[in-house]
This record gives sequence, structure tokens and C-alpha cells, in this order.
Amino acid sequence: MVQAYILIQTEVGKASAVAETISTIHGVLQAEDVTGPYDVIVRAQAETVDELGRMVVAKVQQVEGITRTLTCPVVHI
Repeated sequence: MVQAYILIQTEVGKASAVAETISTIHGVLQAEDVTGPYDVIVRAQAETVDELGRMVVAKVQQVEGITRTLTCPVVHI
């Protein structure tokens, strides 16, 4: 299982709606609107890195109001 944090920047005033929409995507564990340089932080998981990438590109990035994403895979060193 691969997990990642997805840091999201949104259009002004869209953070809550984006977080709510993303929270319904299969594989998303948590989606919170926050303050700071990013507007929404998502914790997601998938079976493989490729599946995670497909989820981000095909589902998360397609949510209306998102301007930029940064995916940070969780590693255990």
C-alpha cells in the first residue's frame, strides 16, 4: 500500500468545496481545508505508485477550482 499527502492550491474561496468533493474520491483517507501556502491537504492511498498517480491525474486534478497540486509520497526510512 502506498500513501501520500497531496498539497493543493485552489482558486480564491474554493477550498471548502474542493476538500468536500475530493473527500468522496475512492482512496482518499482525509481532505482538509487549511491556511498557509496550500489551501487543501489530502491524505490518500493506493495499491501501487502508478495507481496513486492515476488517481491524482484522473480524479483529483479534475476537481473544479484546483490550480496546482503537489504529491508527497510517505516513506518509512
